Amino acid sequence: MSDDARREEAVERAVARLGVEDKVRLLSGQDFWALPALPEIGLASLVMSDGPVGVRGTGWAPDDPSVVLPSPTALAATWDVELARTAGRMLGQECRRKGVHVLLAPTVNLHRSPLGGRHFECYSEDPLLTGEVGAAYVTGVQDQGVGTTVKHFVGNDSETDRMSVDVRIGERALRELYLAPFARITAAGAWGAMAAYNTVNGLTMTEHGPLQNDVLKREWGWDGAIVSDWTAARSTVASALGGLDVVMPAFGDPWGPALLRAVRAGEVPEKVLDDKVRRVLRLAARVGILDGAPGVRPSLPALDGAQVAREIATRSFVLARNERNLLPLDGGELRRVALLGALAADARVLGGGSAQVFPPYVISPRDGLAAALPGASVVYAPGADPRPHLPALACDGLTATLRGSGFRVLHSTPLPVATVRWMGAPPSGVDPDALSTVEITGRLTPPASGVHELSIIGFGQVVLRVAGDVIFEGAVFADDADPETVFHESVERRFPVPLTAGEAVDVSLTLEVRPAVAGFVNVGLGYAPPGPSPDELLDRAVAAARDADVAVVVVGTTEEVESEGFDRTTLALPGRQDELVRRVAAANPRTIVVVNAGSPVLMPWLDEVPAVLLTWFPGQEAGAALADVLLGLAEPGGRLPTTWPRRDEDALSTTPSGGILAYEEGVFVGYRSGTAAAPLFPFGHGLGYTTWSYESIAVETDPAHAGTVVVRLRNTGSRPGREIVQIYLGAAVGTTVDRPDRWLAGFAPVSAAPGHTVEARIPLPPRAFQIWDDGWQAVPGTYRVEAAHSLHDRRLTTELSI
Repeated sequence: MSDDARREEAVERAVARLGVEDKVRLLSGQDFWALPALPEIGLASLVMSDGPVGVRGTGWAPDDPSVVLPSPTALAATWDVELARTAGRMLGQECRRKGVHVLLAPTVNLHRSPLGGRHFECYSEDPLLTGEVGAAYVTGVQDQGVGTTVKHFVGNDSETDRMSVDVRIGERALRELYLAPFARITAAGAWGAMAAYNTVNGLTMTEHGPLQNDVLKREWGWDGAIVSDWTAARSTVASALGGLDVVMPAFGDPWGPALLRAVRAGEVPEKVLDDKVRRVLRLAARVGILDGAPGVRPSLPALDGAQVAREIATRSFVLARNERNLLPLDGGELRRVALLGALAADARVLGGGSAQVFPPYVISPRDGLAAALPGASVVYAPGADPRPHLPALACDGLTATLRGSGFRVLHSTPLPVATVRWMGAPPSGVDPDALSTVEITGRLTPPASGVHELSIIGFGQVVLRVAGDVIFEGAVFADDADPETVFHESVERRFPVPLTAGEAVDVSLTLEVRPAVAGFVNVGLGYAPPGPSPDELLDRAVAAARDADVAVVVVGTTEEVESEGFDRTTLALPGRQDELVRRVAAANPRTIVVVNAGSPVLMPWLDEVPAVLLTWFPGQEAGAALADVLLGLAEPGGRLPTTWPRRDEDALSTTPSGGILAYEEGVFVGYRSGTAAAPLFPFGHGLGYTTWSYESIAVETDPAHAGTVVVRLRNTGSRPGREIVQIYLGAAVGTTVDRPDRWLAGFAPVSAAPGHTVEARIPLPPRAFQIWDDGWQAVPGTYRVEAAHSLHDRRLTTELSI
């Protein structure tokens, strides 16, 4: 008997032994992250945790960090499904280490607009690329016997009013674009899915029977479990009948006793309940926590998290511009390097919101280049600081102490920086109901005399003390603010404090923890010593650049720009970073701009600089990977997974009107739009350190596909290299169907030594030739088949008749 059959037998035995009360209990969270155990049927508690670039676990544990991989936009920029599978395996390994059974990832909503606040957490504007990368990631996680929840089903492509917005999507666009990645990934065997906050075409997703029951479960034949996004479920009968299987978390649960009453009253048939229970037990069986059911057992060698993070980063970096072949640099010829920008020292390695996890370390660009260039002087100057908040305080003796009533210590742990942040549970062993305060303490030795700035970052009732004196006592947010909202949009209060150089002072910040917000704690101390004015910072950076062999300017976004909970209002770089780039470029003709952002930004200075490297949010190995690429130890292997617009006006709006966000563009999203506005960089764009000649293209018959495209190409440069061969289809000759000019139909990475040829074989899926018209319909005719380096750099063309 196969393992699948044994699991199904175990599920049926368990269902037969459960009463209605236990069935209902199984479908709701027992706390923030876990479902209840049912020992009478041999079921352990099913534990879930956020991803998608690391594994946070179920509670705040700074002493148990997680490997932090590059952002999903970076992973998609590799266009490498095997590397995506490795990323999944790495995170599955982390889940097993932390006792997590289900990773709440991947996010496969589309890049409809670069203004979307969670753009960095999604893969691409293209459904095929999103689906292929997402399927490989899911397969990798599940190779480790850990479940996934592909999310957010569906239409959660922006954050503004996400709990209430009604996303109006035409049926064709819904099928051809937004549902397509979910179809691909569930067909690949995803064990779970997550229902989104938003409404689609008049029905909130947690109650959307036409999509959850009719499409996902019946039409696609999917046997997994649907969990609500956290607090998304707001009804009992409607959500139970609408296809939802699990409600999370425990607080605010609309099921529980209410669902039990509905079942007993006949409002929710018991057979509907049983289907949910089977799906949850099947998930439990797959992850190995149901007696009598063989879990999926990993038989894989252990992965090195640092190595995986570094490889993904270098493969994801997109060399967007490289005039005069400025890159790669010859490290042996460098004597003085100007490294400029606040993010060069304080690298942004991941996005804000539920995607945040705690890395064991971060290699900044400053650290990475200094280590890689021991014979050169790496001169750092911040130049322009885009951070609206002061950086977190780092000082001697930083400690977090959690106390109960009567100042009783419940938990104490050292801190690398003065930040305490958790969503869900406090550290293991701490009863949330017993928690009264969180206190951050440390001893600050001022580096200079003068007025220093301390800040409170976060939300809640707090007391700030310096040298025993109360500097502030009160609230840093409105008492009636929704805790989940302020968790993602925490505020800052700054306080000037006169201090003397070398005279250490004790600092402390005490947060009062109220039961209503015990699951959402986000508080920290920021600090800045006296320093130069913004104009002086710019002048010093320019002076450093003028005297250097090369200037590397690191610019990017901040957590206040790219995060869950809100959308962007502009694609412009925050602060005076554009001015910094322009002034440095004018001072040094060998200026390289490194863009540390998870999604597109505007570049009004693009024509003024010879080299631009896009590094996304590059994970914990950020600086090491950057040094590898800048010095030519690794080739920047990335290609853009989404179009980078030239102006804000070229981005689709994410702002609802009257509670409705209408996708009036239909299927013409991103590169498919055919807009006359020339992008800053087109879909698929990315340069390397060698050159390629595309020599031939042919389409071979293939009984399993619509055909296989065979492309032969040669590395015509002087270095080994890697190319992403992209295949685009053009509309059939003579057709009257309104379709984009071209669309991605397949891709494959290839590698070759200088002068060598290599062949890419890329199957064409039948779906690439179909449209949705009350069902999938093939559009007959003769199609262009184009082999390309990018959307705007198409090298060879042939035809295929369908």
